[in-house]
Amino acid sequence: MALRRIDSYPPQVPFSEIGVKYNAEAQRLGAGIEGENFAYGDDPYQEVALFEAANPNGTVLAFMHGGGWVNGYKEWVTFMAPALNAAGITFVAIGYRLGPTHKWPTGPRDVAAALKWINDNIASHGGDPTRVFIAGHSAGGHYATWMAVRDDWQAMVGLPAGFIRGALPISGVYDFTPGNGMPMHPQVLADDGSDDEDASPLFTIARTPPFFLTWADADLPALLPQAEKMAAALRDAGSDVTTLILEGTDHSGASYESGKADGQWLPAALAWMASH
Repeated sequence: MALRRIDSYPPQVPFSEIGVKYNAEAQRLGAGIEGENFAYGDDPYQEVALFEAANPNGTVLAFMHGGGWVNGYKEWVTFMAPALNAAGITFVAIGYRLGPTHKWPTGPRDVAAALKWINDNIASHGGDPTRVFIAGHSAGGHYATWMAVRDDWQAMVGLPAGFIRGALPISGVYDFTPGNGMPMHPQVLADDGSDDEDASPLFTIARTPPFFLTWADADLPALLPQAEKMAAALRDAGSDVTTLILEGTDHSGASYESGKADGQWLPAALAWMASH
């Protein structure tokens, strides 16, 4: 099935000013790029967009969009596909249900189901289920990190404990506890703070796959110290951690950089995945 049209999705909460600009630019960058749409659940947001490489090398990158856990579409990251496919990577954009309608931990449960779909189907699309890397931008970077460091979801969906070969979060959020520097409490979490620690990868590290942590030099203010703390915590726990600061970029620009074949992120990420 062809990619879903963004205007076919159920309504979301109104975009922020940043979200309005990102939505327009992401759709512009992704215009005309073709892929396939597959459902892993009954909700329109429970789908993946798959982009096959002409000459696949087996490596799979499963990527989640941002949007503050309440906005966004898997089609937002379509623009990443051409450069990744040209390098032999099978690219899968994961959709997930959004808050505030769907509260924590609906998002991670959806991602787990999508990863199970990838495991069961990716071989017929040029991918190797033993070489699945997980990534995401902003809220998607949070989900990618959470899935990578936890050990309590894999058996629930029938995946091996080490299914995720490595994680590449971009401008992710890693701490929701008081004092985290964020100006707002995410609408996807309980108002009373009862989800804050469970949702925070910084405090729930049980597994330590390799990490390629990226953020922008002009990122959202709260995310800079969070990224540094996450990298330190992962190293302390025994993870192989590489960090990359994208020069001359802001929060949205860090996402756009991920689609540039000759940019700061993609060549480094490709080399990192190849070495892991």
